[in-house]
Amino acid sequence: MRIIKEPITKDELKKIAQERFGDLAKGAIDIEQSIMALGGELHIDEAVKLHEECQSKSEDMWGINLYPDKSGDDMIEFDSMINLKPSLGNRTRSVESFEIQEKIKKIVGKLILE
Repeated sequence: MRIIKEPITKDELKKIAQERFGDLAKGAIDIEQSIMALGGELHIDEAVKLHEECQSKSEDMWGINLYPDKSGDDMIEFDSMINLKPSLGNRTRSVESFEIQEKIKKIVGKLILE
């Protein structure tokens, strides 16, 4: 599991994906610090790593799946148990807020080089 603060290549993302699931890498993104953790078995593992090492707050962390063989928005899937945040109005495993989705897309675009 790695914390990504500086851009990595798609090839590096593919390696992370192949280490565990093959075609996807699970990730947790901190939308306030514009960082993410990749490579855990569960999104919560990555969220804990961000919390412990970067002091990320649960309300700022969102879970995604990244598919390195796809590009652009198709590469990102907003599906994780850590996205269930009823107190923030997010009542599903998806990311219901368009604004938060756009923040996530922007961070992924900066940290994963095409």
